[in-house]
Amino acid sequence: MNMRWNLDVLYTSFDSPKCKEDWDTLCKETEEVKRWAAEELQGEDDAVAKVEAYITKMTSILQTQSRLYNFAELTASVDAKNERALQLIERIQNQSVELVEPSVQFQKWLGEIDDLDALIRQSALLETHRYMLTELAEKSKYMLSEKEEIILAKMKNTGSHAWTKLQEMLTSTLLVDVTVDGKRQQLPLPVVRNLAYEKDAALRKQAYEAELAAYKKIEESSAASLNGIKGEVITIAKLRGYESALDKTLKDSRMDKETLDAMLTAIRESLPTFHKYYRKKAELLGHANGRLPFYDLFAPVGDADMRFTYQEARDFIVLHFASFSEKLSQFAARAFDNQWIDAETREGKRGGAFCANLHVVGESRIMANFTGSYNDVSTLAHELGHGYHGECLVKEAFYNSDYPMPIAETASILCETIIANAALQKATPEEAFAILENDISGAGQVIVDIYSRFLFESALFARRENGSLSVNELKELMLQAQKDAYGDGLDHDVLHPYMWVCKPHYYSADFNYYNFPYAFGLLFAKGLYAVYLERGEAFVEQYDQLLSVTGKLSIADVAAIMDVDVRSVDFWRNSLSLIAKDIEKFVELAEQRTK
Repeated sequence: MNMRWNLDVLYTSFDSPKCKEDWDTLCKETEEVKRWAAEELQGEDDAVAKVEAYITKMTSILQTQSRLYNFAELTASVDAKNERALQLIERIQNQSVELVEPSVQFQKWLGEIDDLDALIRQSALLETHRYMLTELAEKSKYMLSEKEEIILAKMKNTGSHAWTKLQEMLTSTLLVDVTVDGKRQQLPLPVVRNLAYEKDAALRKQAYEAELAAYKKIEESSAASLNGIKGEVITIAKLRGYESALDKTLKDSRMDKETLDAMLTAIRESLPTFHKYYRKKAELLGHANGRLPFYDLFAPVGDADMRFTYQEARDFIVLHFASFSEKLSQFAARAFDNQWIDAETREGKRGGAFCANLHVVGESRIMANFTGSYNDVSTLAHELGHGYHGECLVKEAFYNSDYPMPIAETASILCETIIANAALQKATPEEAFAILENDISGAGQVIVDIYSRFLFESALFARRENGSLSVNELKELMLQAQKDAYGDGLDHDVLHPYMWVCKPHYYSADFNYYNFPYAFGLLFAKGLYAVYLERGEAFVEQYDQLLSVTGKLSIADVAAIMDVDVRSVDFWRNSLSLIAKDIEKFVELAEQRTK
C-alpha cells in the first residue's frame, strides 16, 4: 500500500502551467485589490457593495494563495531541502505583505461604521460572513497604522518566519547515532523518538540518551530561534495594545480567560490521579524507586503484540470508524485509498504528524511517521479526525472554514476515543489492557504534558521580557515545568530538558500557547463522547452540524449547540472523571497482574 501522498490535485509540479498561471493570477489580483482599496474605501456610501466587493476579491486571492502555499509547504514538510518548495514559500510570504495595506484599510474602515449590524442585515453575503466581519471590526482597535503594519509584515519575513524555517530545517535533518539490532547507525530524529514505543527496554533507554546527546548539535541554534520568535511576539503584542501574548492568543482563539481558568483549575485538581497512574506503570516496568523515567513514558505494558502493517492500520481504522458513522468511515477509506496520507518515515521529513485541510479543493492531506505501533494507529485516527472536520466545512464559505485552535482538536480526539473504545470491545484481555494503557498514556500527554508546556511557555514569556535566555536557562525552565506537572509520578533525575527543541509548536509567532488547545480538545471531545453514548445515532448529525459552524461562532457558542457550558469548572471535572475511571481500572488490572 502506498505510504506517500499525492499532491497532483494542487499541482503536478512547480513547473506546471497551472502553478505558473495561479502565481500570475495571485500577483494580478493583489495589485487590483490594492488599487480598489485605495480608491473606493472612502465614507459609508454604498457600504454594502464595498463590503461585498472586498469579501469577493479577497476570497479569490486567498484561495489561490492557499493552493500555492499548501503545495509548497506540504512538499517541504516531507523534503526539508527541496529548494523549489522553500523558494515558493518565501515568495508567497513576501507577496502576502502586499495584502497588508488593503486589509488594514478595510478593517479600519469597517471598524468606523456606526451600525455594522444593520449593514450586515442588508446582504445575504454579509450575513454569511457576519462573525468574520464583526470580529474584524472589534479587532480594528488593535491595528497599527497602515505604514507600521506593512513594516511589521515585512520584518516578520526576515524575523520570526526565518527563525521558524531554520528550526524546521534543524530538526528535519538532524541524524541521531543509535544502535538498533546490534548495528550502529544514524537515524532521523522522528524515527529515534518513535523508539520510545518499543518493547525492548534497553532500546528505549538508549534511544532517549542518544536523542538528548544529538540535541547538543543544534541547541544553540534552537535557542536563538526560540528567543527570536518569542521576542518578536512580545514586542508586537505590546505595540498592538494586548495585555500579553496569552491575551492575544485567547482573542484569536475566540475563547475567554474564564473558560481557560475553569479548565486549568480542573486539570490541576486531576494531576494526583495521573501521578498514581505513572507510579503504577513504573511498578509494572520494574522500577524499584516507584518513579517512571521519562524514556518509559510511552513504554508498552503487558504481553500483547500490538503491531500493525500500514494496510492493517487502514482496515482497523475504517472498520472502527463505522461504529460511529458510515460517513466518517467512508471519509477515512477515501483518505487512505486516494493517497491523501504520507506515512513513511525518511530522512528530511518533519517529525510528528499533522493534517492540512485543503478547503480550496475539498480534500485534506495528512503527514505522519508510521512505524507500526498501536500509538501510530491512534495518531492516524487523530489526524483523520482533523480531516473529517475539514470535510464538514467543505460547503462553508472560505472565510468560515478557518476555525480557532482549541476547537481544532475536538474532532481529532473524538476519533481517537472512537478507535480505543471500539477496539476494546473486540480485544483479547492482553490487548484490552494494552489499549487501555495507551489511551491513558495519550490522555496524560494531552493533560499532564500539555500542562507542563503551558507552564514552560508562560515562564518563557515572563523571562524573555528581560532578555534572551541561554540554553541552560531554557533547560531549567523545562525541567521545572515537568516537575510541577508530573509531580512524584516521574523520576526527577530522568526527565527531558530538551522538549523545547523537538516540539514545533513553540516556533510559530502566529500560534503562541499552542498547548492548552489540546487539553480543551481532549476534554471537550470526552464530554461530547459521553453525550453520544446517551443519544446514539441522533448525536451524529448534530455533531456534524457543530463541526460545520466552528469557523463562524465563538467557542462558547459552538459548545452551547450541545448544551455545554465551557465556563463551568464542573464540565471539565466531569470530562476528567471519565479518564480517572480508566486510571482506576488500569490500577486494578495492574495490581491483579503483579499478584
